[in-house]
Amino acid sequence: MEEKKHLTVKDWNDEDRPREKMMLQGKKELTNAELIAILIRSGVPGKSAVDVAKEVLHLAGGSLVSLSRLEFKELSSIRGLGLAKATTLLAALELGWRMQGEFSTSNELIINNSETLFSYMMPLLADLDHEEFWAVYLSNRHKVIARQRITVGGQTDTAVDLRILFRGALDSKAVQLAVLHNHPSGSLKPSKDDITLTHRIEEAGKILGIKLLEHLIIAINADGKADYYSFHDNHRIW
Repeated sequence: MEEKKHLTVKDWNDEDRPREKMMLQGKKELTNAELIAILIRSGVPGKSAVDVAKEVLHLAGGSLVSLSRLEFKELSSIRGLGLAKATTLLAALELGWRMQGEFSTSNELIINNSETLFSYMMPLLADLDHEEFWAVYLSNRHKVIARQRITVGGQTDTAVDLRILFRGALDSKAVQLAVLHNHPSGSLKPSKDDITLTHRIEEAGKILGIKLLEHLIIAINADGKADYYSFHDNHRIW
């Protein structure tokens, strides 16, 4: 019996090959697997680049956000995806997150609502597998003066030192601040500790003359999209 030859990407018609398909039809017409196939460039005997890309997506449950959270060891377990290709893939995903943070090209970034704050900080927090707590320091016109990571925690919590938090505000001469942290679990519901911490920050700020404008919790929801909970919008900050 004649052995059936496995078709690689190079054996496909031009309109079916990812690179050629992009040039002919545009990047928006490519599936996620085809885009990943372009990044990993080639397959291995018996598996095309698209086959490898589909395995990558399957490993991440079909979610690009989940894919960005995978470690090199997990990715390199897929035959056809060594360290170099895994590095290229994760670098591309990280650029995607950073691009989302470049929503303002001006030197004067104004944050006056929860949605703008979320858009500004989401690329730094959404895909982390551990908790981080950040502060954004603002002028009286809501202009961003600086942002600072206050602490790094574990998968379920992170301790916040108010002295470090407000030292950053005093050093930057900020009169207002917003704080944020992420929930790797995906839950947007504030814990009792989150609520207590928010009240402590608010009260300490009143003493120092530095107003707490917002506290956001950022997480990846069940649909694989970044979302947030706003203490201000839910009337827990006044």
